[in-house]
Amino acid sequence: METIYNTRLVGERAAWGAVLSMALCVAVLIASEFMPVSLLSPIAADLGITEGQTGQAISISGVFAVMTSLLVAGLTRRIDRKLVVSGFTILLIVSGLAVTFAPDYAFLMVGRALLGVAIGGFWSMSTSIVMRLMPEEFVPKGLAMLNAGNAIAATVAAPLGSFLEAYLGWRGAFFAVVPLGLLALVWQWISLPPLPPRGRRASGNVLGLLRRRPVALGMVSILMLFMGQFALFTYLRPFLENVTGLAIPALSAILLFMGLAGVAGTWCVGRLLTTRLFSILAIIPLVMAVLAMGLIVFVRCPGLYPCCSSPGASSAPPLPWAGARGLAALSRMTRKPAVGCRWPSSSSPSPAARRSVVCSSMQSAGGVHSPSAQRFSADRHSSRSPLGAQIGGP
Repeated sequence: METIYNTRLVGERAAWGAVLSMALCVAVLIASEFMPVSLLSPIAADLGITEGQTGQAISISGVFAVMTSLLVAGLTRRIDRKLVVSGFTILLIVSGLAVTFAPDYAFLMVGRALLGVAIGGFWSMSTSIVMRLMPEEFVPKGLAMLNAGNAIAATVAAPLGSFLEAYLGWRGAFFAVVPLGLLALVWQWISLPPLPPRGRRASGNVLGLLRRRPVALGMVSILMLFMGQFALFTYLRPFLENVTGLAIPALSAILLFMGLAGVAGTWCVGRLLTTRLFSILAIIPLVMAVLAMGLIVFVRCPGLYPCCSSPGASSAPPLPWAGARGLAALSRMTRKPAVGCRWPSSSSPSPAARRSVVCSSMQSAGGVHSPSAQRFSADRHSSRSPLGAQIGGP
């Protein structure tokens, strides 16, 4: 099979405006993906379904993202990349409108499936496009900038959705992403140059890459890492609320600190990827595991947070610890996709194909973990269970 692969388009000038437009689209995609996390109850009540059924709106996005990421390279190999990413951005907008005006559960799931197609397709194309837009020495910074939208949106999506739902309803919360998607579409159309496919290189089936032992091990690693990420991201807020008893002001401060830590991690990673790639790959999961274990120890030693039972300023003791936890979580949430993008972009004669496998591994983690973790937690009625599962704990 012959596949058209991208070659570098920009030689000396870095197209920062185009990369920023893609970063905005990434932020809207991720915000749309995780918006249901804080809106399960009102959606279920409005559509007359259970919260468990509503939770599958997240899973279906992951499933369709997996399928799209595996197929998009072959299906679009002869199409201008500018048209392809614009098409996925249009799907994002259509998805937001479909969910906003969904009259029933089936229509809601169709809208979420369209979002999954947009996510899988956009992420699969993002690395090769950034490589064409940026000179080689600026590629790591471009990828870090692209993933800044990921970290910021993943941090603010759930609390922002809850805030908007209080004033606009859950449909208004979903509709809020539509104008942002339109802005990203217009910006992309203005800033992205034509990106015609160039050069023919022979490649096998995308899944054939998994026959290479380093690739297979890398995919398993990414799958496990992102399963851990989704576990911590999904259950950190209820854990802090229900187990440690943090007051709302302290919880909001912690979440804000986490967002700032994610931005800091994004800024740092661009400087480290070129010289410390494999060190980052080893250190980040180690730090995450240690801090997750520390969180479990923390909750089992009530003496460490004696003031959490009272509201207000008395919740200050957990703040530094949760701040450190946020630094690792959000830095890892930001850095890991950037590392995952950098690895296939630099170590394979078929970067587009391997990036498709990386994306499918990431989305598989979300699609598989989301419903199973919900069921796991529901069976035990505890916010501790998913955190323990992430590091193999009880």
